[in-house]
Amino acid sequence: MTAATSNEYVPPKVWKWDASNGGKFANINRPVAGATHDKALPVGEHPLQLYSLATPNGVKVTIMLEELLAAGVEGAEYDAWFVDIMNGDQFSSGFVEANPNSKIPAMMDHSVSPPQRLFESGSIIHYLAERFGMFIPKSAAGRAECMNWVFWQMGSAPFLGGGFGHFYAYAPEKFEYPINRFALESKRQLDVLNQHLAKNEYLAGEEYSIADMMVWPWYGGLVLGQLYDAAEFLDVQSYTHLVRWAKQIESRPGVQRGAVVNRTWGETYAHLRERHTAADIDAAIGNDSQA
Repeated sequence: MTAATSNEYVPPKVWKWDASNGGKFANINRPVAGATHDKALPVGEHPLQLYSLATPNGVKVTIMLEELLAAGVEGAEYDAWFVDIMNGDQFSSGFVEANPNSKIPAMMDHSVSPPQRLFESGSIIHYLAERFGMFIPKSAAGRAECMNWVFWQMGSAPFLGGGFGHFYAYAPEKFEYPINRFALESKRQLDVLNQHLAKNEYLAGEEYSIADMMVWPWYGGLVLGQLYDAAEFLDVQSYTHLVRWAKQIESRPGVQRGAVVNRTWGETYAHLRERHTAADIDAAIGNDSQA
């Protein structure tokens, strides 16, 4: 075994938290759970109350809700409240009660008594699909394939986001090893999707489903150049079948509307901090087209 170089990090016997570490997110990351301050969550007029942000995980849920509304499901009307994660809104007592993990998105369903809390994007979307009986294939084989890709995304995206995205775009310093490690895995995942979509129109086969809604904000966004400014670095255009699928999903009105909600940054989509009626999105999209 060779001796450590002067620049090599040697882990201590017992890890200690240094609040200054963490780069862009150092002010909100901490090694303990629970609330930091008392503040109740706002509640609007609709049974479904969403507390979120237009990150890929948040966009999954607003796409699902807007697709349900586009399909005529009146019970899917919702209020979407902006959660400022850089300000620590996710550590309020109300948010922690809705999601003890303090991550967006979180939802409360007030149509049942007592109100049902929902957290983790996959859980929220599956709950909505089951409740309204939509966007999951009816056949046993189709349903199984759909859920295969739902859970594939939940297990794979942390390597893309918390792994590649963090070290490539957010870490305070660039280090070759972690960027190469997670670029390797991200490209493998892109190839998994590309090979599958060479033979299938959608992830579950010929039917658009929650699997597409779950995967598109991460991997569709990546190959469309909307994540981490990494499209050229990862040579995303070489994944031709995945790019075809990403553009096809993006063309859907429900996807375009869902991508706007709780968004306050970027140039690809219109900005809408909160959504309480369909007219809010109409106005945001209209204003964006006139800009």
